[in-house]
Amino acid sequence: MNYEYFIAKRIIGSKAYKSSISAPIIKIGIAAIAIGIVVMMIAIATGIGLQQKIRDKVVAFNGHVTITNYDSNNSQETIYPISKNQEFYPEFKSVQGIKHVQAVATKLGVIRTETDFEGAILKGVDANFKWDYFKEFLVEGSLPDYSNKRNEEVLISQYLANRLGFKLGDKFQMVFAKNDLNKSPNIITYNVVGIYNSGFQDFDSTYIIGDLRHLQRINNWEKDQIGNFEVFIDDFSNIERKTIEIYQNTPSLLNTQAITDKFYSIFEWIKIFDKNIYGIIGIMILVAGINMITALLVLILERTQMIGILKAIGSNNWSVRKLFLYNASYLILLGLFWGNIIGLGLLFAQKYLKLIPLDPSVYYVTEAPVYINFGYILLLNFSTLVLCLLMLLIPSYIITKISPVKAIRFE
Repeated sequence: MNYEYFIAKRIIGSKAYKSSISAPIIKIGIAAIAIGIVVMMIAIATGIGLQQKIRDKVVAFNGHVTITNYDSNNSQETIYPISKNQEFYPEFKSVQGIKHVQAVATKLGVIRTETDFEGAILKGVDANFKWDYFKEFLVEGSLPDYSNKRNEEVLISQYLANRLGFKLGDKFQMVFAKNDLNKSPNIITYNVVGIYNSGFQDFDSTYIIGDLRHLQRINNWEKDQIGNFEVFIDDFSNIERKTIEIYQNTPSLLNTQAITDKFYSIFEWIKIFDKNIYGIIGIMILVAGINMITALLVLILERTQMIGILKAIGSNNWSVRKLFLYNASYLILLGLFWGNIIGLGLLFAQKYLKLIPLDPSVYYVTEAPVYINFGYILLLNFSTLVLCLLMLLIPSYIITKISPVKAIRFE
């Protein structure tokens, strides 16, 4: 029989325990554990959620890896085309972990209305384009269909639509300069069939999605010529290794670039979230541990006579320490229970009710995203329990210094 556990259970269940001098301090310790776990859960869920949302939005407009010509052109407009007839297109079979490859091109144009004009980049895509991300972004209308003959359907952002006063079904003219500046520009009348909102204003204010065949005609390209390839991989954590593999399995005249390099500042910024998460976790566990140490010391002081009696009847130091560690474990588990209830409640409320908005011009999202995974929640709870107990081993050592004779006489 585990008599230490038995005695600890009797102490916890007694009415005197709940109304003792140490009761307020114990409640503070439990509250510290609960608040700590709530703060840590929110930090992890929002930190990872924000990283994933921003990353997915950058991927939606660029793919994970781009394959282009070697080119000193720093603009976002395609200048020199490449052939679509490549061994890796449409399926990249020589590299494992490639989900999709698509051919695109971009060209700067000016949207012209009766009262205004706006510069934008038309991103030309074909029937093989991956619409998965834009299905999530779509707020009105439908996605363009480029599987048949060339058409003038476009997907425009809500930002540009509001700025220019466009509605679903409206037509507008877009002016494109030809490569030969001596020739008159091309003017194409487009039809708005869908409006999207990614929440990433830098992209929303820039891109219109249209038919690739229009850009091929404007640039006097052949039917098999495109601007670049966008490659999607199945595991973002392998992006650096996959970029190298893709480079090694493409012709020497083509270059590859990961989005982490293309948008270096964005990805360096979201990496800071990891440091913030680790910092918050460390601080919260330390605060919770200190509060539990205080509660344990008060419990030991309050039960000094009991410690003396247990030692007098033959209990060794470790046995008495275990009794108080069982007691402390109960308090920690109670704090973790309430912390999980409150924390998960807040996270699910934000996930489905979107209570906390964010400025998209700063955070690239319209509301605080949350990532809920019970794997990290279990690991967080287990780590908190273990670390707090390890911290309690040091103050419990004071029990070994208590003399049975002096303890029994302690008032």
